[in-house]
Amino acid sequence: MIGSAVLSGQGHPVKTADAVMDKALAEAGLASVEEIDNVVSTGYGRLNITYATENLSEIACHGKGAHWMDPSLRTVIDIGGQDCKVISISQDGSVVEFAMNDRCAAGTGRFFESIARALCCGLDGLSDLERQGENPAKITHQCTVFAESEVITLVNEGESMDNIISGINTSVAKRVSAMVRRVGLVDNVAMTGGCSKNLGLAKALAKSLKTEIHSLPGDPQLAGAIGAAVFAREKLAASAA
Repeated sequence: MIGSAVLSGQGHPVKTADAVMDKALAEAGLASVEEIDNVVSTGYGRLNITYATENLSEIACHGKGAHWMDPSLRTVIDIGGQDCKVISISQDGSVVEFAMNDRCAAGTGRFFESIARALCCGLDGLSDLERQGENPAKITHQCTVFAESEVITLVNEGESMDNIISGINTSVAKRVSAMVRRVGLVDNVAMTGGCSKNLGLAKALAKSLKTEIHSLPGDPQLAGAIGAAVFAREKLAASAA
């Protein structure tokens, strides 16, 4: 990998894609996207990227990217800003089965951002392993709005911050674990997407699934983009054969 970039959304998928592409090109020492032989777009807004020669679902790309990073993986849990996906992959990184929650923000990056604001602890506070209380507070609501209200009530009732943080991660882990079991748990397991950087969630997920959550070599938030790049390279190789 010779260039990569991660940026916050710029308000529109095309603006975001242009900004992140410019930064990745600069890191790779390239002047323009025209110097790239093949571009595959993925994720929300992928159909709007005019310089992409092909667009593929983030499910296929996260599976392919995670496999490229660690070929031993068979289950990929992708928790991004807007949805959560569980992907079962084969020995070559192809998708065998998947489950997806895209109906609400429950358990996604948006959910964690909202809870972090309510607790005034930042996303790092939710991730901090030293802040995972021994007695997780019970969080009953899946809806972001109701869960945030429930968290505020727990704070006002005097529940410890560490137990609330642990309760949030445990609650999300249980919902994600149910998705994993629907797809079928096959070791080895790894997380991708921005929420993979929540170490507290990874710990709670490992406990709920009773299996190890493997750490990917490199940035797990890049898995989808890496998968798109691998698909682009494979298509070029096939056309040249």
